[in-house]
Amino acid sequence: MKIITAPSNRDVSNESIKVALAQLAPVFLNRDATLQKVVAAIELAGKQGCQLVTFGEALVPGYPYWVERTSGANFDDPVQKAFFAEYSKQAVVIEAGHLDSVCAVAEKHQISVYLGIVERAQDRSGHSLYCSLVYIDQKGEIQSVHRKLQPTYEERLVWSPGDGNGLRVHQLGSFTVGGLNCWENWMPLPRTALYSQGEDLHVAVWPGALQNTQDITRFIAKESRSYVLSVSGLMRSQDMPEGLLYRDDILKRHEGIISNGASCIAAPDGSWLVEPVLDEEALIVASVDHSIVREERQNFDPTGHYSRPDVTQLTVNRKRQKITEFTD
Repeated sequence: MKIITAPSNRDVSNESIKVALAQLAPVFLNRDATLQKVVAAIELAGKQGCQLVTFGEALVPGYPYWVERTSGANFDDPVQKAFFAEYSKQAVVIEAGHLDSVCAVAEKHQISVYLGIVERAQDRSGHSLYCSLVYIDQKGEIQSVHRKLQPTYEERLVWSPGDGNGLRVHQLGSFTVGGLNCWENWMPLPRTALYSQGEDLHVAVWPGALQNTQDITRFIAKESRSYVLSVSGLMRSQDMPEGLLYRDDILKRHEGIISNGASCIAAPDGSWLVEPVLDEEALIVASVDHSIVREERQNFDPTGHYSRPDVTQLTVNRKRQKITEFTD
């Protein structure tokens, strides 16, 4: 995998950490093979001395690209049923240990991981799917699983709406890190929920498209006065394996590049630390310095000195939503 290292115009301080964005294509609809790629990328990031490595939205086992390309809104359609059944089979069941290899390599290299998965949630009957963002700490322990609050447009035909349980932040060196899935990053209140917990390193995960990352990455950085890591997946024709269900129908309008990546990093003043990287798998490595966050918070801190809690407040329900509560 190509390694791209961001230039730095400052000396690395003891408040700096090294982060990595793993812009990968999944082995589409193959959980185990995709997890092998994830583990290899974590190994590579660990060898680069990184303290955090991030991956795109729904990377394991892949974004549901077929829906808009195969008349996904047709009710009771055998094509959609076949795709969903295979997608469900290949989804991640955390309780079954599907992420054990990821946790093990995170512990080995003492590196934290943000990984986008399609989760088949056992606490919601074991068949519905959620677009989830998993945080694994440097001890290899899963600390949060954020289920996407509102799937976007055709995603709603595949993914279920999540809850606020994963709206949490985590300490990482001098930084407080949090993350959101894709268009959740356009939602002011979930962003605010993370800002108010002290977030100053924001991870935004995407399936992969320049039109998604080129504007909002810098906007969130300027709004929050935080570093923003926008990490994307990638999807090319060659990443759709031969023998895949209705492969030709998926590719007939998108031969070549389906999702072009565009992973990037913005600094707390909204400037580019790494401009969007297009069309290739890469490990993007950069050092981020917490002192720069503090400099930018001097004149604006959206949930600190520039907030007015006597006028506006946010209430966040972080209870994991379940259909049943059992009392034995």
